[in-house]
Amino acid sequence: MREVVLDTETTGLDPLAGHRLVEIGCVELVNMVATGRSLQLYLNPEMLMPAEAYKVHGLSDEFLADKPLFADRVDALIEFLGDAQLVIHNAQFDLGFINAELVRAGRLKLTNEYVDTVSLARRKFPGQRASLDALCERFNIDNTKRTKHGALLDSELLAEVYLELSGGRQHDLGLAPEMAPTSFSELMAIKRPVRPARPHAASESERAAHAEFLKKVTNPIWLKE
Repeated sequence: MREVVLDTETTGLDPLAGHRLVEIGCVELVNMVATGRSLQLYLNPEMLMPAEAYKVHGLSDEFLADKPLFADRVDALIEFLGDAQLVIHNAQFDLGFINAELVRAGRLKLTNEYVDTVSLARRKFPGQRASLDALCERFNIDNTKRTKHGALLDSELLAEVYLELSGGRQHDLGLAPEMAPTSFSELMAIKRPVRPARPHAASESERAAHAEFLKKVTNPIWLKE
């Protein structure tokens, strides 16, 4: 199963108010394992960066000035996502921005199925904090590099959080890839030492003890016609 863990950084909180994407980060998973493939897009938002948004992600007007527009990189994004299931922390926020940009570029909105890890965390740990930092702390995931929000870094951290929320390393029982059989035929080919059959016949003393026990049974059914 192919999944893409996705995160975004923006100029604000509401795409309907004119706020824009400035970074998209994606990490590919296949069967709950990171493949090493990722996508990071920095985007020119065609507007000045509000001070509050800059404090969150640190992406300045100067840094973004020479970056491409979303319309110029939309094909790369759509190709990377394909029909994968998306894994997003607070999915409505990120999907709202991506779909707004797609509409602005004259493209169709995303129809990919998705998992919202905020909802997943709240179901698993009701009443507990569900931020990415809180979940990293809960699962002992090193997030010390996260001094500011960054879409690709946050996607990498979220991929680890998602694995833990989905059962952690129990998916492969902790086996190294080279130790885990990949098919039934490989499993059957594993050589194991053959143990001799254990003796099951009763000894003379056991048979005598059994006969004495039977004498104490009143009206045994095996003597009835």
